[in-house]
Amino acid sequence: NFTYCPATGLAKGKERSEFAGWAFPFPGVFLMGEFISEDEESEIVELMDRDDWKPSQSGRKKQDYGPKVNFKKQRLKAGSFTGLPSFSEKIVAQMKACSVLGGFLPVEQCNLDYMPERGSAIDPHFDDWWLWGERLVSLNLLSKTVLSMSCDSEDSIQLFPTFSKENGELSPPGSFTQTSACKNSGEEGISCILSPRLVPSKEVTVAIHLPRRSLVVLYGDARYKWKHAIHRKHIEHRRICVTFRELSAEFSTGGRHEELGKELLEIALSFQGRPV
Repeated sequence: NFTYCPATGLAKGKERSEFAGWAFPFPGVFLMGEFISEDEESEIVELMDRDDWKPSQSGRKKQDYGPKVNFKKQRLKAGSFTGLPSFSEKIVAQMKACSVLGGFLPVEQCNLDYMPERGSAIDPHFDDWWLWGERLVSLNLLSKTVLSMSCDSEDSIQLFPTFSKENGELSPPGSFTQTSACKNSGEEGISCILSPRLVPSKEVTVAIHLPRRSLVVLYGDARYKWKHAIHRKHIEHRRICVTFRELSAEFSTGGRHEELGKELLEIALSFQGRPV
């Protein structure tokens, strides 16, 4: 019932819904369109399709490049991990131009293949945070889709009114004051006071529209407070998602498993990998 606006960082209530004209800040999302070119996309997909796609859950197929992990028992080992694929070296290098990806060193890559004929989807979930770090990076290939965000928190969300400019665009009312005056467009001189309203977090869903060849980064609240999902209705054509994950603090410099983290990064960034 809300749509994320990359230009403002706001989740805005959808038109013709009970939340039309209302918005709230939605931090922790970085979205860059046209991250790679059409030619680069074609080359990447062609190289992926040379390897086998393994069946996965909910009508998806996958290719994994990463260590062998048992998340329930919190155990991992390099196993047959030989690194990220060679075609990802250029992608990772291009990430350095993104402001939110300073120092990002991917240690795992997962390719997921979605097809409408298979009913492909992925249920609302959090990515693990024992092994994986702050930033989740995904490259959306072959077709557009929608990343659906939902929250199980018992908290409430404070909504603020938005105002329609002459050109029809919505914008936040200044710095979100506690009350905002607005003119009734039908009757000059009559004004109304719109106060912020509270709604339970569980009643709010936020749609993040992902264009073809876009890069999205989830971090902060969008990573740890909001679950993410891809619904079947948002898979219209074949779609490939390439997700890169970094190590958590526990496996980074100064962490309890620093040495294992170094070993895994060395393997990952050799860019000589095949799917495990």
